[in-house]
Amino acid sequence: MSLLDDYDAVLFDLDGTIYRGGEVIPTAAAAVQAAHDRNVVVRFVTNNASRAPHTVGDQLRDMGIAADDGEVSTSAQAAATVAKERLETGGDVLVIGTEALADEIRNVGLNPVRAFHPDVVGVVQGLSQDTGWRELSEAVLAIRNGALWIACNADATLPTERGQLVGNGAMVAAVRTATNQEPIVAGKPEAPLMRAAAEGTTKPLAVGDRIDTDIAGARNAGIDALLVLTGVSTPRDLLNTTQRPRYVAADVGALTSDDDLEITENGDWDVDGDIAWRGEGEPDPLALLRALCAAHDHMPDDLRAADDQAAKALHDLGLDHIN
Repeated sequence: MSLLDDYDAVLFDLDGTIYRGGEVIPTAAAAVQAAHDRNVVVRFVTNNASRAPHTVGDQLRDMGIAADDGEVSTSAQAAATVAKERLETGGDVLVIGTEALADEIRNVGLNPVRAFHPDVVGVVQGLSQDTGWRELSEAVLAIRNGALWIACNADATLPTERGQLVGNGAMVAAVRTATNQEPIVAGKPEAPLMRAAAEGTTKPLAVGDRIDTDIAGARNAGIDALLVLTGVSTPRDLLNTTQRPRYVAADVGALTSDDDLEITENGDWDVDGDIAWRGEGEPDPLALLRALCAAHDHMPDDLRAADDQAAKALHDLGLDHIN
């Protein structure tokens, strides 16, 4: 049985999970189609607040991903919901971000503005490639004047086909430094976005590439998670965190696999002393990673490879030196 047999919904992250920049992950289209074919609810849950759901849907379809606009959940929508809950209808909200974010604020009955004035009651900050010193300074003025500050997300970086670029969290950090204030975060790793995406389902599975947002967000929402290694987080990151998912795999194609993806001890890999391969056939480095994660809290400090198979598997994982 695959994970698609165990869950009634899959909450897919986008950047680093379904695509990297303008490049689709090779196994993504088949994985999403398989979920649809098995009548598993599909949601595309993104911390990126720069685009409207229909724009995200268009991009996914252009990439060959079967997606409906209604399946897209963004941190802009989650931030607008938080603003609606906290602010009076009709209030002026300073938007630092794209017009798509401003539209979400307008959709919940608030008035988006682009410059500070004394009656601004909120600041909503999301990613935009056009944000600069002037925009951030307007936010600082409003927050210092008492406006409620909501950040769509706090991702420090944005994964693209060129590498890691500046994310919304890096610009949030600049405003934090200038105001000595902390925002309400609507997107992952906080729970509002995940809970909204999972609404109407009974046993959802979150799939993402970032431990600090996707996996932590799933844990905060009480949802099982699968970490894929196609984006930001690495095997070493997984070993060094306490925010571990239930499952780990190379990419989203593993959703249709019958392999055991759960982080648990594996009899083919001995990690109680030096790492040794005890199985038959070709060793699976990811099975070793899962075993190492399961045993990490009681592993010896001088853990090392005991045979060539273990040395190769560690090298493939980028873990030549574990400690």
